[in-house]
Amino acid sequence: MQKQRRDVVLHKNIIQIREESLAGQVGRQWELEFPTATITVRELIAGRVREEVRAYNEKAGKLFVGLVAPSDAERTLSGYRMKKYRWVNAEKQVEIAIRAFGSNGFFLLLGDRQLEELDEVIIIEGDTIVSFIKLTPIVGG
Repeated sequence: MQKQRRDVVLHKNIIQIREESLAGQVGRQWELEFPTATITVRELIAGRVREEVRAYNEKAGKLFVGLVAPSDAERTLSGYRMKKYRWVNAEKQVEIAIRAFGSNGFFLLLGDRQLEELDEVIIIEGDTIVSFIKLTPIVGG
């Protein structure tokens, strides 16, 4: 008896992240991968912030590029300059970002639809693009 071969195509659950200004100008863009094809807005925000903190802590530099600025950082054109390197707590930054979303510190667009609730579900498809639009600088821990 001959075994039948089945080809399995694994799809990555990748969201295109964009930072945009209120005027619609697109700034930084990158991809963020998730373990499942459905996530909540809360998971999206947390995933983004954790990845930014991981990247900063790993390179141990003075420039933090992220949604939430560490508390002792100075804003620059390309991110937030730290006075000196220090380890940043990702979970504290996530909490601050979640609160900022709830108080309209930034908003999210999925295509042309605004995401308004933390528990709102996002279905990740091949061309999922989410724009983060900051209204005010968000300072964290």
